[in-house]
Amino acid sequence: MEAAVIQTVTRDAGLWRFIPATIAALVTIWFAGFIGPVSEGHAPEYIYQWAPTIGVQLAFRLDGLSLAFALLICGIGAMVLLYAATYFRSDRRLLSLQLTLVVFAISMLGLTTADDIVTLFIFWEGTTITSWLLVGFDHEKETSRAAALQALLVTGFGGLALLAGLLIMGEVANTYRISEMNALGDVFRDSPLYVAIFILVMLGCFTKSAQWPFHFWLPGAMAAPTPVSAYLHSATMVKAGVYLIARLYPSLSGTELWMWTLVPVGAFTMVLTSVWAMRQTDLKLMLAFTTVMGLSMITMLLGTSNEIAVAAAMTFILIHAFYKAALFLSVGMIEKGSGSRDYPNIAGLARAMPLTATVVMLAALSMAGMIPTFGFLGKEVIYESTGHLHFAPVAVTVAAFAANALMFACACMIAFRPFFFRAQMAPKDRPADPGWGLWLGPVILAVLGIAFGVFPGWLEHHIIAPMVLAVAGVEMPVHLALWHGITRPLILSLATFALGALLYLGLDRIRETLFRIEDDVPRTEAWYDAFLRATSISARRASLYLQDGNMTSYLRRTFFALAAVIWVALFRGTMTWPQFSLSPELIDWTIFAIITASLVVILRARSRLTAITALGGVGAGIATIFVVYGAVDVAMTQLFVEILVVIFLAIAMVHLPRYGHVPFVRLNALIAVILGVGVTTTMLMVLGTDLDLSLTEFFEANSAPVALGRNIVNVILVDFRGFDTMGETAVILFAAVAAYAALKAGRGVSK
Repeated sequence: MEAAVIQTVTRDAGLWRFIPATIAALVTIWFAGFIGPVSEGHAPEYIYQWAPTIGVQLAFRLDGLSLAFALLICGIGAMVLLYAATYFRSDRRLLSLQLTLVVFAISMLGLTTADDIVTLFIFWEGTTITSWLLVGFDHEKETSRAAALQALLVTGFGGLALLAGLLIMGEVANTYRISEMNALGDVFRDSPLYVAIFILVMLGCFTKSAQWPFHFWLPGAMAAPTPVSAYLHSATMVKAGVYLIARLYPSLSGTELWMWTLVPVGAFTMVLTSVWAMRQTDLKLMLAFTTVMGLSMITMLLGTSNEIAVAAAMTFILIHAFYKAALFLSVGMIEKGSGSRDYPNIAGLARAMPLTATVVMLAALSMAGMIPTFGFLGKEVIYESTGHLHFAPVAVTVAAFAANALMFACACMIAFRPFFFRAQMAPKDRPADPGWGLWLGPVILAVLGIAFGVFPGWLEHHIIAPMVLAVAGVEMPVHLALWHGITRPLILSLATFALGALLYLGLDRIRETLFRIEDDVPRTEAWYDAFLRATSISARRASLYLQDGNMTSYLRRTFFALAAVIWVALFRGTMTWPQFSLSPELIDWTIFAIITASLVVILRARSRLTAITALGGVGAGIATIFVVYGAVDVAMTQLFVEILVVIFLAIAMVHLPRYGHVPFVRLNALIAVILGVGVTTTMLMVLGTDLDLSLTEFFEANSAPVALGRNIVNVILVDFRGFDTMGETAVILFAAVAAYAALKAGRGVSK
């Protein structure tokens, strides 16, 4: 009774909407309890022997890097779930959205804490599927469906490549544990498979974190609702790629291939997307482009294989999560309050929405890297790292300087344009700040961006230093502080502010220029569109050729493919002919006569029914062979199958058109001869090889102790070949349904 009352009150009050956010907050607190032990060098582990015979474990490990991501995932996840509960409070799809967000959060947690490559990949694909569902949340819209499909195909392709790379890594290291792999860096770098491993793994990382030439899918994913954009595409999911680069840094970094791939790709993507961010008028889309810029900055820094650069990358991961999630959520507040997020159409909102304006200003300060924000500290460390590089220091410095200046201009755009000046139109008559459920999360994130800038010591010691130790294996190489004196990083920061201010002042002219040249600039996503068109055309043509509705054509192609596989195997193998002498007895001649007579009848039959009946004679002859050699159970199965086939086909023949004779097709005869000779040759080669009893011995040795069964045949079918048996059972079920449908349709026709 009490539970029913509580449930009723909760439902009526709508409090159930806040349950996921509450759970996420509690999990954040639980993970926070590991900050002390991890900062002291401990790494708690959980290991479950999942598939011990092949070395696969359900292994999780919480070091500095995984703990930082766990706190981001759960902490920002709690804010996003609270935001979503308010943003969609009257939407019937709220529960579906929250469940999908929770599954996504679990997938990200599993990915970032996994210490086994199989476990990591399973959760990696979990993020792919859930992000597809979330991007396509508004599935009634064509744009949402197209964006979701694009994200799924691009990241799914990268996931397949990643799986291959991780499995090769496991074979090279002779272990699937990531922590053990990271202790074998020289083994990977000296391996002849290093290039293949690197390419496959980087394809997975680049597609997930939207690096060129895969960067286009992330801005397209802005078709997702604002809470989804804030969570997936700024703070968590898109960082999975750079997380994996950092996670495998001890194993794969330090080579020319590593540096000459990550640094140029990161720098080019960073500058390119920063420029196109200036082109956007949709605030959410502008933030999406700057998200790609942030991911590219991290990629470039990790590519330099420099300890200070690693510290800069780890610091920027946190900075970016704080200000970008706050800004994405704030854009939703602007849209709720004013009715638009297109900045030419909104302005002067500061007086009507003072809280929103304050939050955006604070987060934008961190995005711009202004004193005294956490973003300023991150920019200082980035510039500090570029002065200690042995790989392209000037190019990296110039790229970072240009991107930071462009980022400063974009920060000014979102901080000033919506809240000051005069709007060209008024989308909503009375804009106002939203309720606490929308502003609480952005306020917390914006305040943290200021607090950690003024007091960075705790964060440096307990979060960033363990992250650097987990990635680079060294203590924190720099110290975070607002003032280090008149240094090179400070001078570069001041120059960044100056150039960024100039870019902002010329924003309208820059945007118009980019708008004019947009059609003349080659679209990177053109290869994706071409791939989709080619796939569609190829699939359509293949379907028209292969699926022609003629059962004879299907059988002909199936038997031809089987014959091709058999003959390729024969030619690639070694011909080993059996040594035996023929001494047929009367029973052998009798069986031969039955089968030969049946074949003659089949070839000369003038009706299908006669041919099918004679084909049953061939099966009966084969069943007799089984009886002669003692396989009575197999013979019974063969006979039952032959009888049932003849009966079912005879019933079907009643409803087929009558033909004068069964046509003889030379192509069919040729395929039959090729297949028959191939099968016969294969059987002779099998008889000519030594009998391998290894499987027999394995089943005899393991059936009772491992599978706990004494009937070896049953154990093989149910345990060792369980999935095979399940597939066969499914085939029988499908065949039964098809037979029932065919017979029912036949009765309908006869009436």
